[in-house]
Amino acid sequence: MAILQSPLQITRSDYLCPNSHFFSLPSKRTLSSRHRPFVITFSSKSKSGTVDNEKNRKFLEQYGLNPDDFLPKSSPKMKKRRERGTEMAKDAQLEEPKPPRETHKLLQVLGGTARRKKLLSPKGMDVRPMMEVVKGAAFSILQAAGGCTQSLRPGRWLDLYSGTGSVGIEAISRGCSEVHFVEMDPWVISDVLRPNLESTGFLDVSVIHTSRVETFLKNAERFVGKDEAFDYISVTPPYMLVDYAVLMDQISNSPHVGENTFIVVEYALRTDMLDTCGCLVKIADRKFGRTNLAIYGPKWAQKKSKTDGMNGKQ
Repeated sequence: MAILQSPLQITRSDYLCPNSHFFSLPSKRTLSSRHRPFVITFSSKSKSGTVDNEKNRKFLEQYGLNPDDFLPKSSPKMKKRRERGTEMAKDAQLEEPKPPRETHKLLQVLGGTARRKKLLSPKGMDVRPMMEVVKGAAFSILQAAGGCTQSLRPGRWLDLYSGTGSVGIEAISRGCSEVHFVEMDPWVISDVLRPNLESTGFLDVSVIHTSRVETFLKNAERFVGKDEAFDYISVTPPYMLVDYAVLMDQISNSPHVGENTFIVVEYALRTDMLDTCGCLVKIADRKFGRTNLAIYGPKWAQKKSKTDGMNGKQ
């Protein structure tokens, strides 16, 4: 072992083994021993990597030593990783915390047993409920096509991209026996959808699926079992985030679409919608400003729709 006489005279050749970080420093001189060394040892591999290495550098600098003479040089990869970590830490400090999401009561149930009940909806544009004028027109068409202008034919409803749940809640209020809500945002479910179902008293006849719509459609039998097809399906996606051709193809091939199913689709301008969806035909296609509404159903409903003057764009 090499005994170092002065911290200021240390060089890399002064320690014994170049492959380990092992060196010694002089302690205070005593009468019994003129040179009693104080030994400092660093292990060759650090468990916590860059953090321990930085501590070692600071420790050596306290003794007036050059850390580069004793510690292994960082590889270019380690330097980039250290710089990236520093930049990420700075960015995290600069980022302002996101404000908590809030709700307000701007929506309401339009008809049926829960008419005029207020519904929660998120503030901002992260969730865009169906406009009430569009929702009212859709249910009027469905009721007329089903042969009853006052209520829906009893049945099961599948509400895709449910968000606030206003469409499915409207369906229960107007006569549906059960609604399945598909929504992927846990906050929307816990703070908006579920409270709306509780306030309207419809929670017991509702089933909530926390899932992406694409995943739900691929695994529909696992989610809802091998029951009969749904009587109604509403499709109200965020316009810019879906490919309607792919989405409608998935829906048309779903085992839960039957010969007597009605499908309500809200879509944006300049979106090409086919005249058929599987075995169903388009019975209505209406325009409301920038929003379009297409409704598919069985052929017998198309005849009723034409008789009532419900077909075609306005």
